[in-house]
Amino acid sequence: VFEERRALLGKWFDKWTDGQRRRILVDLLERCSPSQQKFCAKQLQDRVPTEALDFTTRLPRVLSLYIFSFLDPRSLCRCAQVSWYWKYLSELDQLWMLKCLRFGWYINFSPTPFEQGIWKKHYIEMVKELHVTRPKTPSKDELVVNDVQPVRSNVPEAKLSVLRRRTNKEKKELPPWRSSDRHPTDTIRFNYLDNYDP
Repeated sequence: VFEERRALLGKWFDKWTDGQRRRILVDLLERCSPSQQKFCAKQLQDRVPTEALDFTTRLPRVLSLYIFSFLDPRSLCRCAQVSWYWKYLSELDQLWMLKCLRFGWYINFSPTPFEQGIWKKHYIEMVKELHVTRPKTPSKDELVVNDVQPVRSNVPEAKLSVLRRRTNKEKKELPPWRSSDRHPTDTIRFNYLDNYDP
């Protein structure tokens, strides 16, 4: 008898609209016991996995902090706006202390265990001071280069000519991928994680 009625209920369920099906499901869930509702929740969890799950709620806090440690200060401040827990994680002193010490910025007191976010505040204050006391570089028009004159030495001219011949012989042709510039700047790449830009 149970199997016949179950098959009959399945045929009716197939013919109902979406709204009717939802009403029946709500009625059935209200009649279920808590253990049956837990069973339904488990079945739904297996069939419809949760999307966009917050990794900080699943991972241990140490691993979450390790992931956050790769972010630059600006990204950490943006993470603090996601949720209360992310705000708590992204303002921890373990993250900001390393960023301050990289620039040699120290605090001159030892904070109590109840004070949170001291290093972040210190980092922000130091960056504000950098904006105020930024060194001014002169423009190209203001830059004056003094006329450079060669320095005369006491070495006789004959010895100098011999030395020049030796250095000319020792100089080798540079390979085609090398430039004559001793300090090339075209090979410098900005690393996003270093974040030297205040």
